[in-house]
Amino acid sequence: MSERRFNKLQLYAVQSDKTMTQVVEELIDSLPQPKEFGNSSSTSLPR
Repeated sequence: MSERRFNKLQLYAVQSDKTMTQVVEELIDSLPQPKEFGNSSSTSLPR
């Protein structure tokens, strides 16, 4: 992560009275559910 992004995240967390972990977790939770890949029953995601 770039220093600029790290600083932006840190500042947002402070202004929101949250930890950086809380901010990241909330962002992840706000992402849409990924669509399933193919017909396999595997739940692994591509890297």
